[in-house]
Amino acid sequence: MTNDSRPPSRSYRRVAAAVDAVCAVAADFDATTLDEVVLAISAERRRPIEIASGALAPGVCGQRRIYPEKDVIVLAAGLPSREHTLAHELGHIVFDHPGEIAAEVTLAASDDLIAYMLNRRAHQEMVADGPDERAEWEAETFASMLMTRLRVFHSRGAGVSVLRFDEALG
Repeated sequence: MTNDSRPPSRSYRRVAAAVDAVCAVAADFDATTLDEVVLAISAERRRPIEIASGALAPGVCGQRRIYPEKDVIVLAAGLPSREHTLAHELGHIVFDHPGEIAAEVTLAASDDLIAYMLNRRAHQEMVADGPDERAEWEAETFASMLMTRLRVFHSRGAGVSVLRFDEALG
């Protein structure tokens, strides 16, 4: 057996399992909107998650801030897709990704971060999968899967009954 020092690879199965778990919690709390899902995850974790709007560095749409007593998701004002950014930041919380020091993140955005935010797919093809890139990929994939699931629930009618029906079917 070889000692492989590469970071764990991307796993759609891991992300799908996280989305399934979040949807199960959402069903338990009768949560059908993304804001309600965030509150449900907060209650399930027994750790507050606050959603705030704030000024962020150019190119930064959202940020997860970790405090000793709570998590705060800061969303830039005027986002074209508030829900997607909120779901992305919730993904960082669900996966317990390590955050950056808030002061350093808000003061400057690197060219790579701006490129990532503007064109995620092109950026993913340009960089190797290190821990930061994998964390961003997981959060982005989580957001896409969760938003798709929530859209399906809403298009099919009664959200919680659909959640329970989908859980029963596996």
